[in-house]
Amino acid sequence: MFSKTINIHTPTNLKMPKVESPKTGNIFQAVGRRKEASARVRLQKGKGQFVVNGRPIAQYFPNEAVRLEKPFKITETQGMYFATIKVEGSGKAGQLDAVIHGLSRALILANPETRPALKKAGLLTRDPRVKERRKYGRAQKARKGKQSPKR
Repeated sequence: MFSKTINIHTPTNLKMPKVESPKTGNIFQAVGRRKEASARVRLQKGKGQFVVNGRPIAQYFPNEAVRLEKPFKITETQGMYFATIKVEGSGKAGQLDAVIHGLSRALILANPETRPALKKAGLLTRDPRVKERRKYGRAQKARKGKQSPKR
């Protein structure tokens, strides 16, 4: 049906530039999630302060130091790393769990031998529980029924 052929001439020495991933050295990046929260964790070897969204971790998550140290206690790496964390979404509880999840994932990148211990403690499993969506015909919430008239 079509008799005309089209010849496309492309140079044979066309080379794509190589894109290299940035050299991070001793920086280990990971993402942790919980509910609607997402935490980007940058773990570094050495001594330093844990910073969350530009604030010290003790100021951002007061009274939660014990839970934040859990991944480091399990892997016996307390004081060996410090982290810069950006977290957004959800509330403080969801953000805290996202940070712990991200720290655990970053520790595995730093030392893969710590994976079995963190897995056994349940710190690598992303908690699948999220807020249930609202259904039509319901009152305000996902499962709450409308009030029936008395008379």
